[in-house]
Amino acid sequence: MKLFRRRSSVGILMVCTANICRSPMAEALLYEELKLRGMERKVLVRSAGTHVGLPGQSADARARKICAREGIDLRKSRARQVVVEDFERHAYIFAMDKKNLAWLQNNSPPQWRERISLVGSWAVGEIIEDIPDPYFGSESGFENVLALLHRCMDGVIAELTPR
Repeated sequence: MKLFRRRSSVGILMVCTANICRSPMAEALLYEELKLRGMERKVLVRSAGTHVGLPGQSADARARKICAREGIDLRKSRARQVVVEDFERHAYIFAMDKKNLAWLQNNSPPQWRERISLVGSWAVGEIIEDIPDPYFGSESGFENVLALLHRCMDGVIAELTPR
């Protein structure tokens, strides 16, 4: 047993509604991007949902399939509800859409609200208003979500990279 664990210097939480589609995709994509840059030990990336109906549920099969095409593994992803401790633990909390953003702002202790933003606001050279929920659609909706998330990650990575 180790007495001291090396802690990640920055915590990031990706948040959607049920934590089975968008936020697990965003978590895994950001982790892969960090790994490519040798930064995966410096940043702890997690995901959670605002309204998780089935805690412990696997990521949606369509999300797993679309991500697997790019070598992004969602097999270990399990849904969990945002808890009050998340607001303190994570330096950045990224909401997938305005509904998630409003929920996070309403449920966050006031001192942590500045940490919350739309993930789409981090897209370089553009602002993506919402990452649409693909749950009730087809695989193409999941492909669209992954493409939008790719556009957001460069801005997130730039924020995390020492200048």
